[in-house]
Amino acid sequence: AESHLAKFSDLQVAVILPCYNEEASIRQVVEEFSTALPDAEIVVCDNNSSDRTAEIAREAGATVLFEAYQGKGNAVRRLFSDVEADIYVMADGDATYDAEAAPEMISELIENRLAMINGARVSEEVEAYRFGHKFGNWMLTGLVRLSFGDRFRDMLSGYRIMSRQFVKSFPALSNGFEIETELCVHSLRLQLPVHEMDTVYRARPEGSTSKLSTLRDGFRILRVIGRLIRDEKPLEFFSAVAGLLMLVAAILVAPLLLTYID
Repeated sequence: AESHLAKFSDLQVAVILPCYNEEASIRQVVEEFSTALPDAEIVVCDNNSSDRTAEIAREAGATVLFEAYQGKGNAVRRLFSDVEADIYVMADGDATYDAEAAPEMISELIENRLAMINGARVSEEVEAYRFGHKFGNWMLTGLVRLSFGDRFRDMLSGYRIMSRQFVKSFPALSNGFEIETELCVHSLRLQLPVHEMDTVYRARPEGSTSKLSTLRDGFRILRVIGRLIRDEKPLEFFSAVAGLLMLVAAILVAPLLLTYID
């Protein structure tokens, strides 16, 4: 790890952590990233938490920002706007991501002059990566791969390493968990140099609960994907809509035709 750290010792690294009610895990996250990246600035964006997330993060040594508009996308937007660095490490405040992987990922970003590295989650713990989330991720990632390219296997990962140029030019529009989809599609439609690296994904610590709703947030992400396809590939989008309408029409007309033929 020290050899990787030496490669970017002259660059300013910021670890940015959007958080909502993560008092059970935020101290561990801040301490792990402080150990893995001792020269990095750790910045937590508290998104209207009703618990002691901000207080504990500050005690652990992090800088704390506040975002009044609810939603992960809003918290990420505030972090992108207010934090100045050469390299950005984004993770969640739930202690599920492996901080020790960060130096190697940053080194890969620098050596290959990449815009972003996505941390693809790898876990054998059932509680860490529930089937509903895994299936939804597979389906939504597959839809993006068909429309924009197959550079990502885990589009919804919250663990990313990004260059300053990428962060400061990213037109964030989403308010919630759709932000990960926007980050991937933005890099794909501009054909930016990106890469994906496997990272260990752990179960949340005791007392920490997921804020992700599989169905609600899944539909919101699907809506964002549809909007992005409509805006970037209108012929493909409207052809699909027309095909779907023709299929529905054929199903509705079929009984009438069969009656007439008989």
